[in-house]
Amino acid sequence: MRIFGPLTSKATYRRWVYLVLGGAISVPYLLFSAVAVPSLFPFVTTPDRAVAVGGLLTLAVLAGTAFLPAVHVLESTAVRELLDDPVPDAPAKPHTRQGRLRAAVMFVLHVGAGFVVSFFSLAAPVAIGLSISAVFTGELFRTGEGDAVTVPAGWASVWLPVVLLFGLVLLIYAVSVVGGLLRRAATGLLGTTAADRIARLERRTEQLAERNRLARELHDSVGHALSVVTVQAGAARRTLRTDPDFTERALGAIEESARTALDDLDHVLGLLREETAGRTPLPTLTALPALLETTRLAGTDVTAELGGDLAAVPPVVSREVYRILQECLTNAVRHAGRVPVTVVVGVAAHELRARVANPLGSGARRSGGGRGLRGMAERVAVLGGELSAGPVDGQWEVVVRVPWGSGR
Repeated sequence: MRIFGPLTSKATYRRWVYLVLGGAISVPYLLFSAVAVPSLFPFVTTPDRAVAVGGLLTLAVLAGTAFLPAVHVLESTAVRELLDDPVPDAPAKPHTRQGRLRAAVMFVLHVGAGFVVSFFSLAAPVAIGLSISAVFTGELFRTGEGDAVTVPAGWASVWLPVVLLFGLVLLIYAVSVVGGLLRRAATGLLGTTAADRIARLERRTEQLAERNRLARELHDSVGHALSVVTVQAGAARRTLRTDPDFTERALGAIEESARTALDDLDHVLGLLREETAGRTPLPTLTALPALLETTRLAGTDVTAELGGDLAAVPPVVSREVYRILQECLTNAVRHAGRVPVTVVVGVAAHELRARVANPLGSGARRSGGGRGLRGMAERVAVLGGELSAGPVDGQWEVVVRVPWGSGR
């Protein structure tokens, strides 16, 4: 029958544990009150005033600690595990002032209700035990002055433990009701607010943007390395017996490209694992000469004109433009074959211009391509620059302009 449901429901006893936990948390505040009240006697005239002031101080301390982040985590965990998780999407630590205030109110309600229920939960078994003993001894308990509170011995006092046992049953029903009310309060107080949902969406957007950036990093770095390794491995196989010196240079280029790709891969995996040590710094334009030399070792004739101080370029611009030039060289090796490539980079006071051009060649573009060009366009857009890519007078040409500072 539904009337006896709370007596057999597991939820009732989980709520009881939740309330007893609140009572346990209330103990330090009671100890504070026990210390604070006597210390107020020199400043107040009556014990009643000392108790009142001490109680207010205790409530103030309770309210103050309710805003601690660790308390929010404790409360949200207790609600999730013991009140059947009424707000599964609630954050463990609220991110807004309104959310922290609501979590603090929930904690205060938990501690207050838990203290009352814990008091009766401890008193009920003791009272039942004393009443059963009184049936045989006629003595219920003794006061602080040593006076005994007596009841008739024998059957005349059997009603006393029966009433107390009935009171214990009523306590179980009360636990079910109070726990249900706190569960409903948790739904309203710990539920995700509009501000929390906006903050969560913003964090999710940042995570997706970071994931896209890491995908571009891997595409540019590993794609370039694999392109060089493929070309060099084929060249080394053809010249293994006829030109050992070239084969040695080709194998060196393969080793260097693979090592660079592994360093970049280690860097990206470190970011994904949120590691703080062992990350290789991202390459900048100061590493461009090494990139050009690696491409030359792959058998591609690269002519470079580097003007201005590459080290003076802002770090974020330097990193992104390096990846763009790396992608251009990769596309030239992959799609145009062994054709000459021209790289021109000019650095002015507040602007960088870069141009990469190569004959179209006879190689066909891979099916499903286009991610490289899209990635370059995204990098330039983030920097507030301009990019153009396409055939010009029989050549594939990529032109990049990135301003910064007063050059915008």
